[in-house]
Order: sequence, then C-alpha cells, then structure tokens
Amino acid sequence: MHACSHHYAQAPAGRQRHAPSHCLERHCHDTAFATVLLSGSYLEAGDEGRYTVQAGDVLVHRAFESHLDCFSARGADVLIIPMPATARFPVYGRVSDPDALLRIAERSPAEAWPAFAEAFVADTSGHDDWPDLLARNLREQPDISLAQWAEDMGLRVESVSRGFRKAYGSSPKAYRAQVRARAAWEAIRGSSLALGRLATELGFSDQAHMSRAVSGLTGHMPRAWRMAAVA
Repeated sequence: MHACSHHYAQAPAGRQRHAPSHCLERHCHDTAFATVLLSGSYLEAGDEGRYTVQAGDVLVHRAFESHLDCFSARGADVLIIPMPATARFPVYGRVSDPDALLRIAERSPAEAWPAFAEAFVADTSGHDDWPDLLARNLREQPDISLAQWAEDMGLRVESVSRGFRKAYGSSPKAYRAQVRARAAWEAIRGSSLALGRLATELGFSDQAHMSRAVSGLTGHMPRAWRMAAVA
C-alpha cells in the first residue's frame, strides 16, 4: 500500500559516493538525517517536493519519508549527518563551507549535527512544474479529485498519472496515501487528540483505516506510537 512496506533503506553516517548517472528508485528511510552535497549534483523527488542540488546544498529528510534520486553524469559525493528525532528543519537549504562540515564529521561525529544546525541556511526554491504543483496539492488538500485537477489544468487524467509517476516514481494515489500516513504518524506522536478524531481530521474513513496506513508505513500501530510518545 505504501512505499515503505517495512523495507527501509539505510543512510550510513559519513561520506558516501554515488556513481555517475545512477538512479535510485523511490525508497523509504525510517530515520531522520541531513544530506550535504560535497560535489557533483543530483535530482531528488520526494514527499516534500523535487530539488536539484549542487555542492553546498542540503536536503533534510525526516523519518519515514520516501524519495527517488537521479545522479548527474558527474555522480555525487555526499555527507550524511544523522538528525535528532525532535529536530525541525526546512527540507531544503545550504551551507557555505561543506568541506568544513566534513572535517568536523570525520574528526568527531558527535559534533557534526550541532555544527550543521549552526551553518544551515534555509531556501524555499525548488522545482515548480505541474507535477510539483500536484504533489503540493496532494500534500495540502489530500481529498482533491485527480480527474477534476487534470480538467482544471487542461490535461488528460492518463497524462497526469503517467507524468507524475515519471517525475516522482509513484502514482498520485500512492503518493497521497504515503504523505497522509506520515502526517498521521506525526500527529499521533505530537497530539493528545483521540485517535478516532485524528483519523477524521486527517481525512481517513475511520480509525481502522488510519491504523492500517500508519502500520503499513512504520511497522507499528498508532497506539504503540502514542504510548512511546508519552513514555
């Protein structure tokens, strides 16, 4: 049902090298981390939009987010910095001296996150084609009709589904389910509202529907996450 399906990709801390022109199909991480691009470039399309990043750019990944990555002909050299679960950072930004961050991470991994947090400067730019507009609408208005959206944009539904899958590695329906499940997971951990009311407010048909979505994404039921959050 969801992109994660309990098979989570790893994001080992430290320096990682990605081969030229290599593409990673849409995958999910169960941990939060920041990726600092040291050299090269790549395109990432994920739950929070599409970004083409160059040296010095940063992408912040929250737990249970999914994305695909397509690396340029130069490949990419990246620094992975684990992010505290409670940290809240914009998804995209940059640092002025990525090599300095690398030296800190290699010398003392524990100091990498504080140094990153101090150096990070947020940026709101990103791709803005129609697949990105649809992705944003699916995140912000999960009950929108895809057929109506396509008609309003002067596009055929089949073209929208095909173009969105090409851009994001996911059908619009699966993308919507993914981001809604993740929104539920965050709300469960950060709110004291009854689970049934949360399900209604987040657009699920009922609490059981929300429970299946959260379990499919994270491997654990909402009550377990609620108990862990208040423990």
